[in-house]
Amino acid sequence: MGTVGKLDCAHHNRCGAPERRRGRAGATLEGKDLRKAGLKVTLPRLKILEILEDSATRHKSAEDIYKALLESNEDIGLATVYRVLTQFEAAGLVTRHHFENGMAVFELNEGSHHDHLVCVVCGKVEEFVDAEIEERQKRVAQDHGFEITEHSLILYGRCATHRRRA
Repeated sequence: MGTVGKLDCAHHNRCGAPERRRGRAGATLEGKDLRKAGLKVTLPRLKILEILEDSATRHKSAEDIYKALLESNEDIGLATVYRVLTQFEAAGLVTRHHFENGMAVFELNEGSHHDHLVCVVCGKVEEFVDAEIEERQKRVAQDHGFEITEHSLILYGRCATHRRRA
């Protein structure tokens, strides 16, 4: 996980604050990526990107992001967080998931496919990649005359912490 310097103003290139950001997989998001996606580079957008990139929790709700902004004394409202996340989703910068609890969570779209394990007790989300499962899904689709264009696999259960308590 990379580090990100503090941003002091919306014109960070002129004030010397860094524009480059590194995501978990080493993917770099920059203000130019916002511009390329048709979005103006603003402080709220950069702050929300920073939270998504630097958080230990990869899947965050709008409320989680809002709380993180409040904790860092940022004056960005919850409605703005929702609006920015919707814009990021439309631009392909984030992916929205609706897991069993019904709450939307967002993760940076780093371009690699993965599936999810979700704890039904605490909501913990783990990502995984399994080549056998991916291959089996393709065979099942072919056996039924389908071509997979996209898919989502979410497995629900109890995480290790809550299995011990059961």
